[in-house]
Amino acid sequence: QVQLVESGGGLVQPGGSLRLSCAASGSRFSIAVMGWYRQAPGKQRELVATITSGGFTNYADSVKGRFTISRDNAKNTVFLQMRSPKPEDTAVYFCYMVVSTGIDYWGQGTQVTVSS
Repeated sequence: QVQLVESGGGLVQPGGSLRLSCAASGSRFSIAVMGWYRQAPGKQRELVATITSGGFTNYADSVKGRFTISRDNAKNTVFLQMRSPKPEDTAVYFCYMVVSTGIDYWGQGTQVTVSS
């Protein structure tokens, strides 16, 4: 059974930092892309950042220069380093991955609240 387990969410002050982690397990296929989406109350889920197995990254304009996505291929783990978060970054953050067959999987989500 494929699982994505997120950790690291919580309350962070504006201008602080927070690191999210997501560990994938159970897939028989190689992982092509890993990444993060988020969904704020009353809004649609939106892309935050993605990273391929080769290290190519893609970021939403709203987080460029503040968030950094990285990946440990040996451990099937993806990270999201959040620096200088803003209140508008408050959302449930979802980890996701796409395996080599094209199937995607999602984590349960972790709440990130940016507030003083």
